[in-house]
Amino acid sequence: MYDLIIIGGGPAGYNASERAAHAGMKTLVIEEKALGGVCLNEGCIPTKTLLYSAKIYDYAKHSADYGVNFQGASIDHAKVVERKEKVIKMLVGGVGAKLKKAGVDVVYGKAMIKSKSKDGFTVEADGKEYNSTKLLICTGSDPALPPIDGLKDSLANGFAMTNRETLALKEIPQTLVVVGGGVIGLEMASYFNSVGSKIYVLEMLDHIAGPTEREISDMLKKEYEKKGINFILGAKVTSIKDGKVSYELDGKALSIEADKALVSIGRRARTQGIGLENIGVITERGAIVTDDYCRTSVPGVWAAGDVNGKVMLAHTGYKEGEVAVANMLGGKDRVNYSSIPSVIYTNPEVASVGETTESAKAKGLDVEIKTVTLKLSGRYIAENEGGNGILKILIDKKHRNVVGLHMIGNYASEIIYGAAIMVETQMRVTDIQKLVFPHPTVSEVIREAMF
Repeated sequence: MYDLIIIGGGPAGYNASERAAHAGMKTLVIEEKALGGVCLNEGCIPTKTLLYSAKIYDYAKHSADYGVNFQGASIDHAKVVERKEKVIKMLVGGVGAKLKKAGVDVVYGKAMIKSKSKDGFTVEADGKEYNSTKLLICTGSDPALPPIDGLKDSLANGFAMTNRETLALKEIPQTLVVVGGGVIGLEMASYFNSVGSKIYVLEMLDHIAGPTEREISDMLKKEYEKKGINFILGAKVTSIKDGKVSYELDGKALSIEADKALVSIGRRARTQGIGLENIGVITERGAIVTDDYCRTSVPGVWAAGDVNGKVMLAHTGYKEGEVAVANMLGGKDRVNYSSIPSVIYTNPEVASVGETTESAKAKGLDVEIKTVTLKLSGRYIAENEGGNGILKILIDKKHRNVVGLHMIGNYASEIIYGAAIMVETQMRVTDIQKLVFPHPTVSEVIREAMF
């Protein structure tokens, strides 16, 4: 009998299992494929590995801008993919070692929740039954696949891909059509543009990067248009087949011939076929309904990560798993979804936390908006020839605390955590003015914006 069974060994599941085991809970993780989940095996980490290689290649091609003469730079995509696999193997092994050290049991197989009783829950995996007093569901998500004509067959024959197949490509496609201008689509477009593909991004909305601050997403679009990426906004894809992606735009039927098509229009919670109906867990639009304490509709059952459909980011899953375990142990921890940062790891990077201009307006918040150039940072100018990054801060006029911060420019991904602290703790402008930022760093522009 276990104290806790966790279904899913991705970021939410493996992190929660370690916390639970350290707290003295006898814990079992049931994982269908590999520890690390989508993030570590076919999402966050492999994508960033590819993007870093592309960034090095971009610097090599433009090294003369920095006074470094370098000729003959080339990209070995097969080598990049080989290194990606090495990175994944190393990190997956590290997760396994951490769980073993913590005393977490791991079983591989597809989990099925069989029943609940006054004593707890029964879960079956690989032909065996396991029992626990508490249950944490962390089954993650899958790529959303709309009913587009020809998509199913194109996925089968390899013309169409999800992020999983795209990350495993052994050759660089001459022409790649990306369906969806969200984070996944933009990051893949960024990599393949850098390494030589002709890129078309088709997006139904009138902007890219989803809920990103509009001024920032517009700047990102312009930066990538300079690099040769073609954006087609307001486009409704009608078919993906026979080596073509067809779409409607302003009432006209158009198409693009391509070597490959990446479908990246979002993700859906993985809740089918795990037995939720056997214990009465309520779902809504395919995702498990949870509160800010990560509790489901069934006492003793929690859910964390993409499976709740709230904020599908690995670090959100980390936090939710920790909150779930804390509350299992009698705590009152909760998730503050308004202070979760997000990053787009393109070149330049984009990072955001808190309210945007659009969301603040929709909520009726009275905010002061300050925008400053990253060129106020000596380090940014020294290391980003021709860069045009900005920092945008939203300040509540009444309380004078930071409610949102958005950046475009390299190093944004490493700075945004500090902004998340400001939003989470409701830091006032006067508090930030007293902070000492190291010089020279790009983060100094935050302080510059406070005066």
